[in-house]
Amino acid sequence: MTITDEDCLSETLAFNAQFEAAAAGRPARGRAPDAAVLAHLRRNRLGGDTPPVRLAHGRDRTVAGGVRVRVFVPEQVTGVYLHIHGGGWVFGSADGQDERLWGLAEQARLAVVSIDYRLAPEHPFPAGPDDCEAAASWLVEHAASEFGTERLLIGGESAGAHLAVLTLLRLRDRHGLTGAFRAANLRYGVYDLSMTPSQRNFGPRRLLSNTDSLQGSYELFTPGAGEEGRRSPEISPLFADLTRLPPARIVVGTEDPLLDDSLFLAARWRAAGGRAHLGVVAGAMHGFTLFPLTATEREVRRERDFLAAA
Repeated sequence: MTITDEDCLSETLAFNAQFEAAAAGRPARGRAPDAAVLAHLRRNRLGGDTPPVRLAHGRDRTVAGGVRVRVFVPEQVTGVYLHIHGGGWVFGSADGQDERLWGLAEQARLAVVSIDYRLAPEHPFPAGPDDCEAAASWLVEHAASEFGTERLLIGGESAGAHLAVLTLLRLRDRHGLTGAFRAANLRYGVYDLSMTPSQRNFGPRRLLSNTDSLQGSYELFTPGAGEEGRRSPEISPLFADLTRLPPARIVVGTEDPLLDDSLFLAARWRAAGGRAHLGVVAGAMHGFTLFPLTATEREVRRERDFLAAA
């Protein structure tokens, strides 16, 4: 484990305090948000108050039996990054991070394919994982003809990191595909929907995620499953067989209720014979890369370098 960005800890913690103080004026992400709150949170970027910017560089497409994706293709392409957005399986969209994804595409020379998977509560489990599996299978088959390369990478943030791991497991177990994706980029993911100790103990702090908002997301994503049901390896990859998975880069902040998820996943990934680099960002809350922090700038560079070299 590597603790990073300790030299800017005071800036990161000060931002957390400001965010928490301002959270009283934002719609709460409760267990069952009403229609108005749900619409607001889906319209605006998580943690923000304005809709995200859509760039002309992005192309909306439909692939693999109706799955929607947003594609960014730079002039030079040396690989394809299958990106899965976060948002607790309830919020977020493939066009919610155009500026970041286009920057990554240009700087790492990657075609970026971001999946607009179906969201809960209208489309609970397994709809989202099904869409990610379908898009990944399509990319394995068509990357060479579409983008001129078979070098594939996968990753995402939060719920997107969870879906990225589930997708790798489904490709292995349902399609016999191992090695198709060369690396996994996993930012502050959730890997145990029955709740790790850090999730349970985080409490009500009004940062981007807390104990109650996580529990609410699980109930919307897997209605009626219950705590024991959510321990199924098909839902919580921390309980899955993690053999024959690609090298992973796993990142989380020390002030994230999902801290244990990344610590435990990295340990199990390595125990299963895989390579996992674990980076823990000092003072960072869940979703910190959405915000203008020194730690964010550094994390963006680390992500780019990892994906460019993988």
